[in-house]
Amino acid sequence: MSFKNLFRKKNNTLLFTTPSHSQKFCILKKFRHFYACDISETDTHNPQKFLVQAQTNATEIYGTKQTLFLTNGSSSGIIAGVIALTKKGDKVLLWENSHRCHKNGVELAGGIPVYYQLPHNEFGVPDRTPPKLIENFLCDNKDIKVVIVTSPTYEGYVSDIKTIKSICSKHNAKLIVDEAHGALYPFSDNLPESAVKYADITVQSLHKTAGGLNPTALIHSNLDFDIQPSLDKITTTSPSYPLLASIEQNIFFLNSKKGKKSIENLITNIKNLRQNSVNIEFGGDDITKILIKKEGYTGFKLSEMLYENNIEDEKTNNISTMLLCGIGTTKQKLKKLQEILSKIK
Repeated sequence: MSFKNLFRKKNNTLLFTTPSHSQKFCILKKFRHFYACDISETDTHNPQKFLVQAQTNATEIYGTKQTLFLTNGSSSGIIAGVIALTKKGDKVLLWENSHRCHKNGVELAGGIPVYYQLPHNEFGVPDRTPPKLIENFLCDNKDIKVVIVTSPTYEGYVSDIKTIKSICSKHNAKLIVDEAHGALYPFSDNLPESAVKYADITVQSLHKTAGGLNPTALIHSNLDFDIQPSLDKITTTSPSYPLLASIEQNIFFLNSKKGKKSIENLITNIKNLRQNSVNIEFGGDDITKILIKKEGYTGFKLSEMLYENNIEDEKTNNISTMLLCGIGTTKQKLKKLQEILSKIK
């Protein structure tokens, strides 16, 4: 039995428990079903029965040693990963402009940050993390114990994680990969290879591209020890039951024939857009991040033109703009985008 089956049973019990809305009182009527499913029977610090089974199923699907559900976003997973691998005084190598949770994790673990920089490419965005850069740092700093890499970048540039992991292993350093924007990767051969296969710890956000609710995410581990105690240090003992259930169903969907077909349809539709937008230059390694630029236009001008035609992009710089796609990106939306792009002279 899964989480979902629990919600199918009509509950006529008079509840004198938390949450105090007792699945009956609903302040926000649009979320009535969410309230009805919001119970406090699951403690992620001491998972039992349904949560244990759900996470075991996820571990098997992803081929990891351990996969845990996160209801506080990828940030909590990164911080927990750093805590799991870092002792006080250990040096941790991380990108200088990485998400703030990387630095927060090092600080909370009592580690010493060592920063590397990434150049910006022709699209005005941070490029991939070169394996040689990581190797040079590890050669010059023998006491670096943990390396954190962001792959893919926000705009869809994917690093060679397999090679970086090999380098880290050679220098006795553990590798954490922030794959928050790559939750679809394990389910399609037409997307970049997932870090889940190689990294010691990988964190993914289901809510960014995989259709999950905010702020659902996953932490994957290939370590020989339990990372739950590290996660316990920073997470609540009162997690959202509906969010946990949504994570389970999200994974089942992605791993299903229907889910994989949805991903392939998305990829095909974006390929068609790119092929029919010959006047636009596309960048990035991840096709689901539509990173575009046009000679004679700033990224801000492109963004403005899109907005004037009822299309809002995800992120813009002086050179390019990026439109993020995912499970919810329909063929109709992409056709509309193509129509607008074709008007740019």
